Amino acid sequence: MRRPVPLARAPLLAPDAARDAPVDVAALFRAHARDVMRWAARLGGPDVDAEDVVQEVFLVANRRLRTFDGRAAVTTWLFRATAKVVLAARRKQRLRRWLSRTPEAAAATMSAGGPTPSEALERGREISDVYRILDRLPETQRRVLILFEIEGLSTQEIAELVGAKIATVRVWLFRARARFLEERERSLDAVSKEVAR
Repeated sequence: MRRPVPLARAPLLAPDAARDAPVDVAALFRAHARDVMRWAARLGGPDVDAEDVVQEVFLVANRRLRTFDGRAAVTTWLFRATAKVVLAARRKQRLRRWLSRTPEAAAATMSAGGPTPSEALERGREISDVYRILDRLPETQRRVLILFEIEGLSTQEIAELVGAKIATVRVWLFRARARFLEERERSLDAVSKEVAR
């Protein structure tokens, strides 16, 4: 039985001869699970189970790590995998929501504890409103806006994660902010009109 290759010498960065050696995915998990969890929670919003996304990302990493060619950082590769898994989870969640529009399903998603019911309801509405607006943005703009505004990453860090030029990220961010504000204004107008009735 072969010993796992340490992460620093894993097939991510090693010559082709080492591609037959087992990959130490556990070391990859220990080094990057926290980042993947944070990305999953931010990109997925309140409707996506971030722990499930992390598990799926590292299952993908286990299957595909040998195909990583080392042209980008491991974090870039993991971020892209996370973004794809989150996108699939959001699609699946939308389908589940659509299919399960029953009172029993709504009751099953409620949890106990924490803030008062009215505070939790208000906070939940705010978060849902933000993510509803984010869901209307093109995926690239949505991702960049979340990474910058919610994650607090710099444009340079975002550029490295998504594999784009810094100037491109700034343009995406500018457009995402403008579109987010437009969509927010539309939502507020719709609420105002509904209240006025």
